Amino acid sequence: MNALHYGLTPKMKPISPRRSALVAALDVGSSKVACMIARLRPHPPQQVLTRRTHAVEVIGFGHTGARGMKAGGVVNLAEAEEVIRLAVDAAEQIASVEIESVVLSVSAGRLASELFAADVDIVGSTVSEGDIARVLAAGSRHSLRDGRAVLHSLPVGYSVDGANGIRDPRGMLGSRFGVDMHVATTDIAAARNLMLAVERCHLAVEAMVASPYVAGLAVLADDEADLGAAIVELGAGTTTMAVFLSGRLVHLEGFALGGHHVTTDIARGLNARVADAERIKTLYGGVLIGGLDERDMITVPPISDDEREQAQFVSRATLVQIIKPRVEEILEMVRDRLAASPFAAEQRGHVILTGGAAQLAGLPDLAARILGRPVRIGRPLGVSGLPDAAKGAAFAVAAGLLVYPQAAHLEHFEQRRKRQSMNGTGSYITRVGQWLRESF
Repeated sequence: MNALHYGLTPKMKPISPRRSALVAALDVGSSKVACMIARLRPHPPQQVLTRRTHAVEVIGFGHTGARGMKAGGVVNLAEAEEVIRLAVDAAEQIASVEIESVVLSVSAGRLASELFAADVDIVGSTVSEGDIARVLAAGSRHSLRDGRAVLHSLPVGYSVDGANGIRDPRGMLGSRFGVDMHVATTDIAAARNLMLAVERCHLAVEAMVASPYVAGLAVLADDEADLGAAIVELGAGTTTMAVFLSGRLVHLEGFALGGHHVTTDIARGLNARVADAERIKTLYGGVLIGGLDERDMITVPPISDDEREQAQFVSRATLVQIIKPRVEEILEMVRDRLAASPFAAEQRGHVILTGGAAQLAGLPDLAARILGRPVRIGRPLGVSGLPDAAKGAAFAVAAGLLVYPQAAHLEHFEQRRKRQSMNGTGSYITRVGQWLRESF
């Protein structure tokens, strides 16, 4: 039976700091599907990105436009499966390897955070690894809720006999041992169907990870994560947020509004096809009006194929006037949610924008004015081999999925005897048999 039946998504076994590994990342979004394959090689301690134990070298990359997806969730299983296969196949061909499992991003399902506390009696007189495992397991069990799937179970702090704020309790004396856990969840239906779409491609899901969390792993400098920072992942169908304090994830949230809503506003405002509106947004879109924007004209193709219908011309200023209200709405929703999160206490904390919609001209300035904080665009750090097309904010999540195995040790991980897929087809032999049955 799949872990999701218990409300737990698959958890990745922590990677050894002394061993190399081959990792495949799959970012299935509302507008694109991206697959990256990378080699992780151990490296000695360094002065930058000090939390990383491995160098990440991308050896395979594939991406395609998304189909069968809406607001980060699957709405057409067959179409979603088809585009996932295309992206994975492209990455496998470039890397000259065949992958069996992926680390999968999740942006759908109303990401949310909760704090849970659990405590256990200490076996013996000092806190052991066994005590830590038992209290983390107790915290994870307490976090289960009907209709929600647990993406992350991260200890925030430990307590021994009521003394709080302990970071490393091993070897400490006491009789009662407790933990405060930050648990990030999503709607179980969204997670289940996304996982099913991947498994129909005969791939196992090694782990499911919240998109803004891994975007933060990819783009944050050490000082930003330590002093306090918020990642705002501006996707096509969703906007999701992750707050980092003292180097750890402390809050997750999201809502179903993103760059595609800007595109549909343009299509309506200019009476244009959605595809043409997306192209116009990408090439000319912005949120601030410049001095020449009133005279800078944009050609808008007619919405029908009637040869008698003429293309229209609009100024860039008109385009900005269509785009800006929707972007302001999204940023105001971000502001309100961050104000209700632990980030509100960090007045000087920075905001880092990632995602495809973060590429609108002038967005950092508008965001800084609305959010009242320093804002920058986040790009993947410390990942070699990225093609030029994947070095920007749009691929921060995919790059972060490759970094995530180095952070998996922070989460509670329970060893499972056998990880099966949603259809009970977890083994390689069984998946090959299923492929033969489906194909011939």
